[in-house]
Amino acid sequence: MAKERGLISPSDFAQLQKYMEYSTRKVSDVLKLFEDGEMAEYLQGDAIGYEGFQQFLKIYLEVDNVPSPLSLALFQSFQTSYCLEETVKEDVVCLSDVSCYFSLLEGGRPEDKLEFTFKLYDTDRNGILDSSEVDKIIIQMMRVAEYLDWEVSELRPILQEMMKEIDYDGSGSVSLAEWLRAGATTVPLLVLLGLEMTLKDNGQHMWRPKRFPRPVYCNLCESSIGLGKQGLSCNLCKYVVHDQCAMKAQPCEVSTYAKSRKDIGVQSHVWVRGGCESGRCDRCQKKIRIYHSLVGLHCVWCHLEIHDDCLPAMGHECDCGLLRDHILRPSSIYPSVLASGQERKISKTNQKTVDDFNLSTSEALRIDPVSNTHPLLVFVNPKSGGKQGERVLWKFQYLLNPRQVFNLLKDGPEPGLRFFRDVPDYRILVCGGDGTVGWILETIDKANLPAVPPVAVLPLGTGNDLARCLRWGGGYEGQNLGKILKDLETSKVVHMDRWSVEVIPQQTEEKSDPVPFQIINNYFSIGVDASIAHRFHIMREKYPEKFNSRMKNKLWYFEFATSESIFSTCKRLEESLTVEICGKPLDLSNLSLEGIAVLNIPSTHGGSNLWGDTKRPHSDIHGINQALGATAKVITDPDILKTCVPDLSDKRLEVVGLEGAIEMGQIYTKLKNAGHRLAKCSEITFHTTRTLPMQIDGEPWMQTPCTIKITHRNQMPMLMGPPPRSSNFFGFLC
Repeated sequence: MAKERGLISPSDFAQLQKYMEYSTRKVSDVLKLFEDGEMAEYLQGDAIGYEGFQQFLKIYLEVDNVPSPLSLALFQSFQTSYCLEETVKEDVVCLSDVSCYFSLLEGGRPEDKLEFTFKLYDTDRNGILDSSEVDKIIIQMMRVAEYLDWEVSELRPILQEMMKEIDYDGSGSVSLAEWLRAGATTVPLLVLLGLEMTLKDNGQHMWRPKRFPRPVYCNLCESSIGLGKQGLSCNLCKYVVHDQCAMKAQPCEVSTYAKSRKDIGVQSHVWVRGGCESGRCDRCQKKIRIYHSLVGLHCVWCHLEIHDDCLPAMGHECDCGLLRDHILRPSSIYPSVLASGQERKISKTNQKTVDDFNLSTSEALRIDPVSNTHPLLVFVNPKSGGKQGERVLWKFQYLLNPRQVFNLLKDGPEPGLRFFRDVPDYRILVCGGDGTVGWILETIDKANLPAVPPVAVLPLGTGNDLARCLRWGGGYEGQNLGKILKDLETSKVVHMDRWSVEVIPQQTEEKSDPVPFQIINNYFSIGVDASIAHRFHIMREKYPEKFNSRMKNKLWYFEFATSESIFSTCKRLEESLTVEICGKPLDLSNLSLEGIAVLNIPSTHGGSNLWGDTKRPHSDIHGINQALGATAKVITDPDILKTCVPDLSDKRLEVVGLEGAIEMGQIYTKLKNAGHRLAKCSEITFHTTRTLPMQIDGEPWMQTPCTIKITHRNQMPMLMGPPPRSSNFFGFLC
């Protein structure tokens, strides 16, 4: 896309989106500061100059400095003639346009965005906009659409049609009610505004924008959407339409639960025309000519693809196909009112109650899964892994029942856990980074569930250390989710230790950063390791666009390690702390350390094994550890430590000494095997005498002198993936 006046480049827009991912501010909050707060001095009518614009970006994006090329490009993009009064100098931009633009990009309900943008331009607060003011809002929407890679030429007539609908009396003005009504009934516009279509089971499609890499035909008009063109696709049924055909689309035929007693327990096929991606019929094994016209049928539950002529040969009942062990079938979910034995249909009132059900309570629907299955409760963090998280959410909504797939950014994990509370033998799949996994485990801890389900991980984060140890890999790269779900069927349960952390600060004038967690799932460290992580963390918050890939992160980490090796901020660490393991002091007098790491799992910082490999004959880990350490809670003998194997379930931690940043860099880049093994223990206490960098599970902070106590909290059932066919990823976990 060529750069022109009024547009920023795709790379500038990507950089802006990266900043917004890390910001928690709302446009409305920043706007108040300019209207009647500390930033009012920058306001010139409804305009702000470049300096005021920079202040807007700093506050909204929560950064100390926005790169000059980006801020200047953004500023110039708003310097369009339509928004400036003749009396205003050209080196300013309209604050309303800036606020409208960013509000469209940030998260939130589409109806709230529509109302906010309306009120921005309703300067006299009379609830009426003239056509020129509405045009300004439309222009901002078109700009956002272009940056999001929409086909603007197709969107423009849709918005023009919407404008006709708004001003139905031809008066030239629009009320707030008219604006909201028109906006709420224009499907492509709602998708553009960021609507995650609500699951209502009333025939509404769950639309998402999609650009098709192959020829696809519209389910409504049956004409080609065009190679590389954009259309809308339903997450539930794969019904595909042109943007302009969405309003006339046939109702979605997918029902996610049984609405009458006759539907309970018996799952039927739900056939939808088109969507036959394999191009081969599962009934007769002959080709389906998908490139010539809208042909073939696919079942949204078992995902079989067949010719139209093969339909009569297919049975009525659907077994949910290869993923039947994971799918929570609609026939297994029904309104609680039907469980009472009342022989009547759901009234319209009850129907509305269920259709508007947002899974905040578990009373509306009852679950009775098929015996010998393991329904999967899926939690997805859409912001993890860039756009991968959002794509994973969409894919799982189609592969499984959308009612078992939860967007963590909407309501967190509690609604899903309540919904599945009484479901027998269910499993949980967490799609996100280590931080997301820790969030889910903590919520399960507090939920007081009758039975704690085992948890698997689809790694979408940066480090993904826990996923590596559980054999789910170092990061999802677009692999077939169906295959991953089949691997989950053959996984085994391991009980992972979790540890409580108590930080007791000493009375000093210095202030500590907040302690990020009270529980350790992965590891804890003091000194050089945490110092490097702290620098990494600060730099990533300031310049998130520089940390947008795992390879870049490794290079940055190596650079910070090199810098730390020069300054040695944690030199002679043993003089600033004492360590007790199970009440006994750990002798550090003969060592020159700059860091100490306490490990629950043998992976840190994206795959570094600080404990190192242990050569041993292939046999049971638990048996080896018991034989070496017997029932001792503490092991410090160097000869025994050489043969100790890390175990997620042995209720003991591995303690490792780190000599410096150079050693850390060598371990991180696989040039050195491990740090200095100090102990295995079931309890550890640190006493520090100066401010030191620390971290828990990759989240660093600066801590003033204190006492830190780490004790065993509990164990959580986790699912370990099947062994790789080649060499083992972590031999000690097999």
